[in-house]
Amino acid sequence: MRSGSPRPPRTGWGWWPVAAAGVALLVVALVAVPWLVDRPVPTAGGGSATAAAPRAPAPGVVVPVSRPVTLDVPAIDLAGSPLGELGLNADGTVEVPTDYATAGWFDLGPTPGQVGASVLLGHVDSTTGPAVFFRLRSLEAGDRVDVRLADGTVARFAVETVETHPKAEFPAQRVYTSPGSRDLRLVTCGGEFDPVSGSYESNVVVYATLVDSVPA
Repeated sequence: MRSGSPRPPRTGWGWWPVAAAGVALLVVALVAVPWLVDRPVPTAGGGSATAAAPRAPAPGVVVPVSRPVTLDVPAIDLAGSPLGELGLNADGTVEVPTDYATAGWFDLGPTPGQVGASVLLGHVDSTTGPAVFFRLRSLEAGDRVDVRLADGTVARFAVETVETHPKAEFPAQRVYTSPGSRDLRLVTCGGEFDPVSGSYESNVVVYATLVDSVPA
């Protein structure tokens, strides 16, 4: 956490705009995906990982290629949260979850624990209250993020930074790629809420790095 920036409470914020929110304006997050087309195809039972050299702090950690199924973020009391799968809309923009209570994995990127950046997207709130990633911005460096894969393995990540980016300046290349390392991104909406457009003006992005795995 940056010096002088107060940490939002982990126990909830007690307020949300009464308007549809979420990540509906993540159009800027994916203009083109030429860097994602060569990832290995995951299977429910796992498989072999991409041949590439991960950076520290996870040398020697083995994670099979397997689809993510649940998410645990203890610092914000998120436990066993189901994960859906997201792709692209017909116009080439990134899909967002249809269920405000669950996040989704962008399945044109690597599965969690593989070389590159695995991206999970979720809504921050809805017209009825907080959504799955409502408290995402309260995470701090060192907080744990666990992703359970379909084969039973748990890929364990540690938060490095939490940043807010104006949607007009969304760093797509940085969010969706991470050459040579094995990273996780959690993305939702944040910043100021615009009641005219009915959406937030920014995106909150949690940048996390693989530190360990728990075998099935």
